Amino acid sequence: MTPLDGVLVADFSRVLAGPLATMTLADLGATVVKVERPGTGDETRTWGPPWTSTSTAYFDCVNRSKLGLALDLHDDADRAAAVELARRADVVVHNLPRTERFGLDYASVAADNPAVVYCSITGFGEAVDRPGYDFLVQAVGGLMSITGDADGDPRKVGVALVDVLTGKDAVIGILAALAARTRTGRGDHVRVDLLSSLLGGMVNQAAGYLATGQSPRRMGNQHPSIAPYETFRCADGLIAIACGNDAQFARFAAVLGQPGLTADPRFATNTARVLHRDELVPLLEARLATADADVWEERLRTAGVPAGLVGDIGSAVERAAEYGLAPTIEVGSERQIRHPVRYESNQVADATPPPALGQHDELIRRWLAGSGDAPLPAPS
Repeated sequence: MTPLDGVLVADFSRVLAGPLATMTLADLGATVVKVERPGTGDETRTWGPPWTSTSTAYFDCVNRSKLGLALDLHDDADRAAAVELARRADVVVHNLPRTERFGLDYASVAADNPAVVYCSITGFGEAVDRPGYDFLVQAVGGLMSITGDADGDPRKVGVALVDVLTGKDAVIGILAALAARTRTGRGDHVRVDLLSSLLGGMVNQAAGYLATGQSPRRMGNQHPSIAPYETFRCADGLIAIACGNDAQFARFAAVLGQPGLTADPRFATNTARVLHRDELVPLLEARLATADADVWEERLRTAGVPAGLVGDIGSAVERAAEYGLAPTIEVGSERQIRHPVRYESNQVADATPPPALGQHDELIRRWLAGSGDAPLPAPS
């Protein structure tokens, strides 16, 4: 039995945050109906390369294990089908503007389905009529201002991190509302927006601004509050070293053959090391330059110092497999990253390939035309 067995999700979302949230619910066993525009569908179906055997890697990575339904919400019959789907759903997820045009706003849906958990995803909140794409919110929301080299231009993070944070926040909100529903019998309107999820995800950096009134600055790979906690150049490349406390730094200094660093008042405590980082880093890199990065990684790991080579996504997948984490699953003819949580007593659903546009139209329309007494079959 999966955790969300029997939960029906009507997914009116597109691009990344919403589809990631609903795919996570599908991984947990919910039956998810992905509603798309006829003809074009979710725009990420065209966001390639890279391409897969059925679509794009972008679309596939957040749309497995869903049923596909194509509906034109400007068509009376299709709009009625959408409203009926929302009426029967346990969860409705959307990032549509002005849903009241289609009778899919929370008030309309909850009037016929008071137990519904209805999740709205916006860029800047429902009071602001402004499209919200991840890249835009990284810029407006300050993430770019702390990303990149200190003397360089602001940079985006190399993945749509704001969308990912928002999708995960949406799942948290939905699961909390479902849990509350078991006590009250009533659903809830869960509101998430990209800007709020980004601000919540900037944790210590946002807290630093609130504590001081000063916005943090870009520092490259350095940490504003910990040292040494950055990348260092070795004889052949970079190594990441993260000394989170004084004991780890003492072990690091010993491996470098410089135990006297811990007695130097400039470096004896983390606070002192942060204040004197510009003096500390050249001393460390002078020693690290005497051997290759993999040699230092092994020495530091053996000594209990957090350190690792700076790899790429391919090496990360390989490393996760070496650690027994089984990072990938087979989904049809494609390989995907697995659901990231493992459970002792529950299991995740068997994954099925992302649906073709409108792949399950006949099945879902027939079910919507019936009484709804029987559950909608899961994708296969």
